[in-house]
Amino acid sequence: MVRSISSHSIAPASVLRGDGAWDEALPQIKSLSTRPLVLGRSASTADQRQRLVSDLQAQGIQPLKAQLQFDCCEQDLQRVATEAQGCDAVLAAGGGKVLDAGKLLAHRLSLPCITVPLSASTCAGWTALSNIYSPKGAFEGDVALDRCPDLLVFDHGLVRQAPPRTLASGVADALAKWYEASVSSGDSIDGLVQQAVQMARVLRDQLLIDSLTAVEDPDSEAWVRTAEACALTAGVMGGLGGARCRTVAAHAVHNGLTQLEACHHVLHGEKVGFGILVQLRLEERLGGNRLAGQAHRQLLPLLRQLGLPVSLDDLGLAQASLSELQAVCRFACREGSDLHHLPFAVTPGALLEALVGAAELSPSSL
Repeated sequence: MVRSISSHSIAPASVLRGDGAWDEALPQIKSLSTRPLVLGRSASTADQRQRLVSDLQAQGIQPLKAQLQFDCCEQDLQRVATEAQGCDAVLAAGGGKVLDAGKLLAHRLSLPCITVPLSASTCAGWTALSNIYSPKGAFEGDVALDRCPDLLVFDHGLVRQAPPRTLASGVADALAKWYEASVSSGDSIDGLVQQAVQMARVLRDQLLIDSLTAVEDPDSEAWVRTAEACALTAGVMGGLGGARCRTVAAHAVHNGLTQLEACHHVLHGEKVGFGILVQLRLEERLGGNRLAGQAHRQLLPLLRQLGLPVSLDDLGLAQASLSELQAVCRFACREGSDLHHLPFAVTPGALLEALVGAAELSPSSL
């Protein structure tokens, strides 16, 4: 049997993890760059970024600071690309959208890329993928990159300073790996894809066990396992399994929800976690999968205990008009959407019904 050639960007060239990883990374950063562009955004992480800059300067490195004004969007990327003239690497420090912007900027400028996550809210520091948003925060599309970052520095001490909400959001985003990969790629004959799906199952099981303790106690071993699962391990599945293994309806729902300004305060993983519940409703009602009802019943209490949104009200959409919700569903069902990786057709009307009833337990799951 002749098989087509597939290309995989599976992992960063180098990963340093643990307490003090940043200090250990400084010599490696110096070998990659003498004048990196240090990219960030949030005012809440400004002190951390300044510490990174000071540490780089102490190594004889001459960093140039740049700050995003919006999420990862073309307007910012074009401005920062101009500011980056004379720089020989991009060091992105922050949450997922900052890391996405840094990766995409390095990709376009053909520069080494260093990611320093300041939370465990996504696996963006790991992957060869960037999501693009409008200046208003609406998802526009994603861009596949030619490689994963050259260096990922996951310093536990830095990440512990992030609000617990960001870790809970990361848990939801990581949990989606199983619920999406299993439905889109569970029957694949490709060995790498099969392995990626099973890794996603193991990841889910670990998060079901550890995540509550992790969010409550950042000094616990459960925190270490959970934070690394969300920010590191979760990135492996997409690299091994490809796009079909990476995102399905849960992320499509996220993409649709970003079109509404009223829920822009909701974190990426929080929207994705809600999207898992929506996807399970679709699987049960349209796909005839009774196990999806059981999975919904298992997952719903955990998301609630983690303080994650499980309904439109929780997302801040209690006052959303029917036309606004219909716009969310049309975007999520548009041609080329990840939602169409489901093994059955979904109309905007069926998706709207699942959105409204995401937090309801169906009779078959009781």
